[in-house]
Amino acid sequence: MCIRDSENAAGGAGLTGAVAEELFSIGVDVITSGNHIWDKKEIFEVIEAEHRILRPANYPPDVPGKGSGIYTAKDGTLVGVVNVCGRVFSPQSLDCPFRTLDDQLSRLRELTSVVVIDFHGEASSEKIAAGWYVDGRASALFGTHTHVQTADEIILPDGTAYITDVGMTGSYEGVIGVKRELILKNFLTQLPVRHEPAKGKRQLCAVHCSIDPSSGKAETVQRILIRE
Repeated sequence: MCIRDSENAAGGAGLTGAVAEELFSIGVDVITSGNHIWDKKEIFEVIEAEHRILRPANYPPDVPGKGSGIYTAKDGTLVGVVNVCGRVFSPQSLDCPFRTLDDQLSRLRELTSVVVIDFHGEASSEKIAAGWYVDGRASALFGTHTHVQTADEIILPDGTAYITDVGMTGSYEGVIGVKRELILKNFLTQLPVRHEPAKGKRQLCAVHCSIDPSSGKAETVQRILIRE
């Protein structure tokens, strides 16, 4: 199963229905997201109709879309996928991601032993704490948001695979995916700039994880970084 955080897939900001369909057509099974999922107005209708696109589960309950789901892997295994946003250094007032994970894991584990979490957060400490919090209750917790892959993948003592940040797929000749000239201008002048996706040589960041479908415990976890 291929799970992809795609909150910035539409030209560096947000997600559209057309981009989502393109991702599904090349093998993505489930799309997770984060705080930028709402950057394109059309996503409000798309996310209501497409169950394979998730938004963070700790948004208020009347927000469009859903934050988790059960999906079928290619070998027939049922896989629960949960998406949450961290709160540390976040301007948004969201429900507690830890308590949200309690509720989600309690519900999903009645249906399958395999549950994968995308924890979208700024603070490494919050994501590390969340990994320990769900150890033994989730198959994997993968951090996203900072665009910079971390070198700390591990299988925790009770069987949960973990990495603080999967990293970004896009051009590495910018600043976390944005044209470096724009970011430098912002740092030097403190004036706002409109972000544009960087061009140039590209990279793919990912994590490969093997999970025992009967126990739900991770067997292997390996970060992937491929550059042109």
